[in-house]
Amino acid sequence: MYQPDNSASHLGLSVNENPMPTSSTDVKLNDSIFSSFDLHLFGEGTNFLVYEKLGAHRRILNNQTGMNFSVWAPNAKAVSLVADFNQWNPDVTKLHSLGDSGIWELFVPELDFGTTYKYAIETPDGTVIEKCDPYGFWAEVPPQTASIAFDLDYQWSDADWLENRTNASLLEQPISVYEVHLGSWKKRAGNHNGWLSYREIAHELVEYVKDMNFTHVELMPVSEHPFTGSWGYQTTGYFSATSRYGSPHDLMYFINHCHENGIGVIVDWVPAHFPRDLHGLAQFDGTALYEHADPKQGEHPDWDTLIFNYGRNEVRNFLVANALFWFDKYHVDGLRVDAVASMLYLDYSRKEGDWVPNRYGGRENLEAIEFMKQFNEQVHEHYPGALTIAEESTAWGGVSRPTHSGGLGFNIKWNMGWMNDTLSYMKHEPVHRKFHHDKLTFSLIYAFTENFMLPFSHDEVVHGKRSMIDKMPGDLWQKFANLRLLYSYQWTHPGKNLMFMGSEIGQWHEWNCDSQLQWELLDQDNHAGLRKCVSDLNHLVANQPSLYEVDFVSDGFQWIDCHNPDESVLAYVRRAKDPDDFVVVVCNFTPVVRQEYKIGVPAAGHYKEIFNSDSKFYGGSNVGNAWGVDAVKDDIHDQPFSVSIELPPLATVIFQHQAD
Repeated sequence: MYQPDNSASHLGLSVNENPMPTSSTDVKLNDSIFSSFDLHLFGEGTNFLVYEKLGAHRRILNNQTGMNFSVWAPNAKAVSLVADFNQWNPDVTKLHSLGDSGIWELFVPELDFGTTYKYAIETPDGTVIEKCDPYGFWAEVPPQTASIAFDLDYQWSDADWLENRTNASLLEQPISVYEVHLGSWKKRAGNHNGWLSYREIAHELVEYVKDMNFTHVELMPVSEHPFTGSWGYQTTGYFSATSRYGSPHDLMYFINHCHENGIGVIVDWVPAHFPRDLHGLAQFDGTALYEHADPKQGEHPDWDTLIFNYGRNEVRNFLVANALFWFDKYHVDGLRVDAVASMLYLDYSRKEGDWVPNRYGGRENLEAIEFMKQFNEQVHEHYPGALTIAEESTAWGGVSRPTHSGGLGFNIKWNMGWMNDTLSYMKHEPVHRKFHHDKLTFSLIYAFTENFMLPFSHDEVVHGKRSMIDKMPGDLWQKFANLRLLYSYQWTHPGKNLMFMGSEIGQWHEWNCDSQLQWELLDQDNHAGLRKCVSDLNHLVANQPSLYEVDFVSDGFQWIDCHNPDESVLAYVRRAKDPDDFVVVVCNFTPVVRQEYKIGVPAAGHYKEIFNSDSKFYGGSNVGNAWGVDAVKDDIHDQPFSVSIELPPLATVIFQHQAD
């Protein structure tokens, strides 16, 4: 039998030590926490606040205060509560069936928050299995697996932030995201796992992110997961903030502190699959309840995980309610949805004959598509100003278009094509780049078909792919120059931006979730210079409407010269909503200094150099244009004026147009 280690007390919760009732109290149907309407909505998959009742909740019943427990297990023969108070005996504290709803319920007087518990479920074949609570709000620190009853009430102080978020046109705002794995950003010396708490990392990370001028942090999954090496992408506790870093209140403190300092919080969310761990959702009541029964539909061949049955109302309800829960209870600003492509296609990573077509004979997962539309509609209806972001790697149309026009309804889609093409190009030695020029220009053919985010995420710096700095060709100087060039090209390309932690300091090691970042590298000038370059790029974008206001339509971009593969140079204009507010960007992807390099420009006036990735402050050679250059009347590159500039090696220069 499972033996808990009473982790609740280790983590600062007071666990009620008084003897608790060892037999269930009779609960009449009209004493249930659920109304008949609640059960009806849950059955049709639209009870989106069901987390307020399913799970463990403090309640007063018949003038007695206690805890109400309820769980959905429609195929169970019996369900009991096993917990500290009944010595984990499955024969003592029985739950009552609420009929056809499939929900089992029990009120236990005198029990309080801090109770460590599981459900003992008798399956159709008579086997008894122990499961953690799918709607539980907290859990023991892995490898322990029991749920812990927890009060999510919290004293927030971010009302102004939430109001401003609601009223903001987010897609017309600067969005620069710093992706973080909380367990490895920094470590605590002398601790077995070295994890900083949510509260500790709140102050250090917020100070750092503000100094780096990022607008948002994106947390790799913070929902409970049994295996640390999964990075959170194999979730067992969808409603539980992982206890590795503290309590749910500690995570709320972290998010509240971010908001008080003007930083948004995006959380990775994984509705595509879940692990097979015995205490989790798999075969929850002895049957394929949350997953498909057919392995051709219910098993993921790449990750050895299980796939949700999106056609089942109660499962879809579970997922949509969970998404809303993170906005409701934790005040997150966005959800980045993992592995969307794997949900869209029934034949994803499957060989012929290993998948089941939809009712029309096609490969599209119609139920998953409807789920994603419903998820986006509900989030945007209840939390206007919130972001939903899709990690979607195929050419599926309309991912970031409204559902009423046939889209999936996400705000933003990761541009995986741009990421792959750009990294492929940058890995080439500069002398060979002229043969691959189309890798850079191709993205502008489709750049405005979706609302794109340009990501260099954790996936690009693991599993033998090498770190960002180590991907760059050339000697040490050229590696850093190439990376500064790459980032400044990314920041000026249409779209919002994402960077994984460590990439901004030029970490040499691939990311390892068991080690902290190589912060000691900042003692070296080239690493410190790269960090300053990224900070200045974020500051520049935040203060130049031309670099953020019009990211998703062609009005915000104009090629000056995209047809110079021999010199590997790109030149383009970025415009604000006011078309007279624009900057000119020139990128040199070779180590050759190009003197008096002539480019066309759209208007007369002065062009002030406002950014140069070759600056000495970043570790560059300091070739540049001082305070800028003046335009002259000259028809070149189909522009009415031109400027002659000093184009530094392996660098990006940005000029702001000044009419007077």
